Amino acid sequence: MNQKITLICVNDNRKYEVPAGTPLSQIAASYSKDGRPCLAAFVNNRIKELDYRVHQPVTVRFIDITHYEGHGVCRRTAVFMLQKVVRELFPDRKLFVRHSLGSGFYCEISGMDSIDTKTAEAIREGFAALAAADIPISRRRLLTDEVREIYNAHGFSDKTALLDTRPRLYSDIYVMADEVGYFYGALAPSTGCIALFDICPCYEGFAIMLPSHNDPDRLDRTVRADKMFAVFNDHKRRTSVTGLPTVAHLNAKTLAGQAGEVIRIAEAFQEKQLASIADAIAAANDSRGLRTVFIAGPSSSGKTTFAKRLGIQLRISGLTPVPVSLDDYFVDRDKTPRDENGDYDYEAPEAVNLALFNRQLQQLLSGQSVRIPRYDFITGCSVEGDREIKLGDRSVLLIEGIHGLNPALTPGVPDDQKFKIYVSCFTTIAMDNLSRISTSDNRLLRRLIRDSRTRGAGAVATLSRWAGVRRGEEKYIFPYQENADVMFNSSLFYELPVLRRYAEPLLREVPDTTEAYAEARRMLKFLDNFTPMDAAEIPPASLLREFIGGSAFQE
Repeated sequence: MNQKITLICVNDNRKYEVPAGTPLSQIAASYSKDGRPCLAAFVNNRIKELDYRVHQPVTVRFIDITHYEGHGVCRRTAVFMLQKVVRELFPDRKLFVRHSLGSGFYCEISGMDSIDTKTAEAIREGFAALAAADIPISRRRLLTDEVREIYNAHGFSDKTALLDTRPRLYSDIYVMADEVGYFYGALAPSTGCIALFDICPCYEGFAIMLPSHNDPDRLDRTVRADKMFAVFNDHKRRTSVTGLPTVAHLNAKTLAGQAGEVIRIAEAFQEKQLASIADAIAAANDSRGLRTVFIAGPSSSGKTTFAKRLGIQLRISGLTPVPVSLDDYFVDRDKTPRDENGDYDYEAPEAVNLALFNRQLQQLLSGQSVRIPRYDFITGCSVEGDREIKLGDRSVLLIEGIHGLNPALTPGVPDDQKFKIYVSCFTTIAMDNLSRISTSDNRLLRRLIRDSRTRGAGAVATLSRWAGVRRGEEKYIFPYQENADVMFNSSLFYELPVLRRYAEPLLREVPDTTEAYAEARRMLKFLDNFTPMDAAEIPPASLLREFIGGSAFQE
C-alpha cells in the first residue's frame, strides 16, 4: 500500500492526502481557472513542472498564464515549439529569437532577409498542428557529455558553447517528441497549452504574438515598435564588432583574461551614443530655442547617471545642463496611491506632486528661481531641499523620471519645446540563439543591488515589490516609449557577470518560507551561467556604478 503524504494547496487553502509519488499533473486538473490550463506550480516556493512527483509533505500553488511566472512558462514553451516548426520547415537554417515584442517575440531565420506572407502562414500552420497534437514536454537530467553529443547532433553549437564555459557533471535537457533543447525556466506540460497565438511578417523576420498575463484571452497584437527595433538593430551591429552574441562568448573572454578589453569597448559604445544625443539637443536648442529635455524609462534603467553624463556632453556643446529629478517630487508615503492589491503604487503619476512640479517648471521657464524639494527614501517623506536653481541664457533643463514621456506630466509645455529620451536596459547579450535574457531580469538585479546599498531595502522586499513595479511600467511607461525622440540602451554587455558577485549574497539570504524565495532561486540559477567578472576596471563614470557603488557622480 502506497504511503500517503499531506499536500497543502494554496489555491483553495485545503489539505489533501495523496499517495507518495503522485505527479502534480494529477492534482492540477482541478485548478484550471476559467478554462485555462495550469502551466506549472510552486512547490515549497520552488517552481516545478507538472510532471514533478511529490514524495514528502509539501505546499503547492498552481499557476496559469495570469501569473507572471506562468506567462513566462507560456512564452518559453512557445519558443520551443517554434524551434521545432522552423527546423522542420527549414532544416538547413537557424531560428533566432531577437527580442520581446509586446507579449510575444520578434524572430529571424538565418539566410532570410525577410519573411513573406506565405512563409509566415506555413509557420503558423505548423505551430497550430503542434498545439493540436498536444505533445508532452518533459525535462531530463543526463550526463553533460551526453547532452553535448545530443546538441552536436542537432547542430546546436550555441548551446554546446555555453556548456563548455560552465562545466557541470550533469545537465538538464527538454524533450518534445524528437525535438530537444534547454530553456532557462519551467516549460508547460504539453504543446496543447499554447493554443492562442499568431504569426505575422515583421521587419526582417516575423513576430509571434501571444496573450498578455493581464488579458489572457486576447492576443497582444503589438507588431511595430520602430524606435525600439532600431535599438536592437544597433545591438546586432555591436555584436558583429565585439564578437559577443551570447553568454558563452562572454564567458570565454573572461576566462581568457580579456575582461578589461570588453569593459572598455562597452563603455566606449555608450560614450559615443551620449555624444550623438547631446549634438541633437544642441542643434534643437540653436534652431528652436529648446529648453527642456525629458529623460524617462522603467525602474533601474540608469536614468540618473545617464542624465549626469549627458550633462557633461552638453557642456562640451556649449550648453549649461540643469538637472531635475522627478523622484524629488514624490508625495509623502502616506499620500502615495495604492494599487489593486493595496500596495503603494510608486509608478502611478499621482505618486508625484504634479501640481508643485508644473508650477516650479513654469517659474523656471519664465526666468524665476525655485527651491527644489528633496524626497527621503528611508523615511518616505518629502522635505524642504537646499538646492535653488535658475535658468541662464544657455541653460537646458534635464528632467529625469519614469513619466517623462507621458504628455500628462507637462500639459503646459508645447511639444516642440520638449526633447524626449527613453532610457532602458535593452539587454544586449543572449543565452543562446533562442533564449534571450529578459531586460526585466537585468533591471531587477540592478535594483536589488542598489536598493540594498542605498535605500535600506532587503532582497525579500525588493523581490516582493517587483511584480507591482512591472505592473506600473506596463500601465504608465511602456505605452509612451515610442513617443521618444531618441532611445538610449543603458545595458552594458559585460554587466551581468559583474552583477553576479553583488547579487548572489543578497539572493542567498532570502528564506524559503517566503514567496520571494522562488524568484531568488530562479535568479541564482540564471546567474550561475555567467563566469564572474571583477569590477575593478569599470570606470567611476560608468552607468553601472550607479548600482554597484563607486560612482563619480554620487553625492
